[in-house]
Amino acid sequence: MSITESLSIAISQALNHLYSINLLPGSIPLQETRRDFSGDYTLVVFPFVKQARKNPETLANEIGTHVIQHLDVIKNFNVVKGFLNFQVADTYWLQFVAEKAADARFGLAEAPVDAPPVVVEFSSPNTNKPLHLGHIRNNLLGWSVSRLIEAAGANVKKVNLVNDRGIHICKSMLAWLRFGNGETPESSHVKGDHLVGKYYVEFDKHYKQEVKQLVERGVEEEQAKKEAPLMVEAQQMLKRWEDGDKEVRALWEKMNSWVYAGFDQTYRRLGVAFDKVYYESQTYLLGKELVQKGLDMGVLFRKEDGSVWCDLTADGLDQKLLLRRDGTSVYMTQDLGTALLRHNEFGADRLIYVVGNEQDYHFKVLKLVLGKLGFDWADKVFHLSYGMVELPNGKMKSREGTVVDADDLIDEMERTAEEMSREHGKNDALSPEEQKHLYHILALGALKYFILKVDPTKNMLFNPAESIDFNGNTGPFIQYTHARIRSIVRKAEEGGLKTGFELQDEGLQLGEKERGVVKTLFALPATVKSAAAAYSPAMVANYAYELAKAFNSFYQDTPILREENLNLRRFRVTLCAFVATALKNTMDILGIEVPERM
Repeated sequence: MSITESLSIAISQALNHLYSINLLPGSIPLQETRRDFSGDYTLVVFPFVKQARKNPETLANEIGTHVIQHLDVIKNFNVVKGFLNFQVADTYWLQFVAEKAADARFGLAEAPVDAPPVVVEFSSPNTNKPLHLGHIRNNLLGWSVSRLIEAAGANVKKVNLVNDRGIHICKSMLAWLRFGNGETPESSHVKGDHLVGKYYVEFDKHYKQEVKQLVERGVEEEQAKKEAPLMVEAQQMLKRWEDGDKEVRALWEKMNSWVYAGFDQTYRRLGVAFDKVYYESQTYLLGKELVQKGLDMGVLFRKEDGSVWCDLTADGLDQKLLLRRDGTSVYMTQDLGTALLRHNEFGADRLIYVVGNEQDYHFKVLKLVLGKLGFDWADKVFHLSYGMVELPNGKMKSREGTVVDADDLIDEMERTAEEMSREHGKNDALSPEEQKHLYHILALGALKYFILKVDPTKNMLFNPAESIDFNGNTGPFIQYTHARIRSIVRKAEEGGLKTGFELQDEGLQLGEKERGVVKTLFALPATVKSAAAAYSPAMVANYAYELAKAFNSFYQDTPILREENLNLRRFRVTLCAFVATALKNTMDILGIEVPERM
């Protein structure tokens, strides 16, 4: 039983014994003591004043006295107006360190082997362009949320749905046919996804010229956008693709293969992988079957032009297109099919979609349509809606070629990591291979941490220069803290000092900074549980920062290897190793590697 559970029970018993107030322990409003107060846990007594018929100070003192008499691990209390602050005995914190310090998985729960999995979809790129900064936030968030749910004790399946068909894909294909002159990744020495993205931009450039020419001839702009020859031909190409045209399909397979090879390289650099990859080209037909089912059930309807819709006006939305008039599918069509496929394949406990907040409407529709089609698991669909990521110079647009490619950004981060490391002398003792690996993990640590420390629901501004600082709330600061701790532990082991300590040694009394480190460690399991419930890696990121700060404060003021009392020295080395484990585990949830030395 944890200290908070024991304390809640003792408070519940005090309220009942002293004032006949019956309150279950789980309802006790216990919270961590504010830093400007002395104590570990605080009870706000104001809610009980009326029933107890006592003023707040008297009430708090009486409850505190009763608790101390009946709970040995509480050694003291103080009252500040209506705030009752309890101080936990050092013996409890020492026992906690003794029991948990050697646990390499501290803070991480184990999932039951046969538990139905949580399916997390993320990445979901289009095969008409390379991954960019927006995709990076999606991939990092999806990966870390998956790791976080696993850390809280659930089975997880990480899946990717590649949007490999549709009008946007045909735009790149058509532009390559028109303007590519047979260019390939091999002939141009350009990464495949970058090459295809180049032709997506080319399409937009020539398409805009055609629209402009039509407008100059007196055609209304909206009509010109529909009648521009390139757009008409792209629509025709999509229809030929859906009809199975061999020539179009062969070109589609060739260009997509270039993109997949490029994606795989970027995923490896980011440290992201999937348990299964789905392709829209393989799921949209199942979606079409569901649309037909909806027509047969009478929950969908067909308009005069042949298009199929779902009327959601009674649900506070509007009418949603599910099939175009020419029979071609839309995003919703394949999402219906994919949702059914995953539910049947995995028997999923939840279906989580990590998709930007511009798709909030889309996922409201998805849940409603699945429900109308009779699937009782529709309420298991959850949209993890996240904010957009921008650069200091504004938003990015793929079709205009103003995006920041993921590969280019990683390259820039690695160069900056090398410069910063050399400037701070962090790499002098490492071999060239070790230095290269260090630059990579510092770059990725900076990138991932800067993005993940922000609440997922918020828009964010990404500043590469700020992210890679070795001071402040950054990934490299935490990575350096871990390396520093591992250096301390290595020196202790080289000197013959093993971790572990004697609990009964009366000389073991925690200083204020030590207590702060131990209390922060104690909070890790609850933090992981709360963060998983909120799907918020930001809570884990900021926990890691608070732990690193607490350790560095302790390190600056407290002798460790120079401590004369042998048992106290062993305790402090043990505490150091414990902090390293907690930092490693929390950063691993974020997908960040921590170095052993810097």
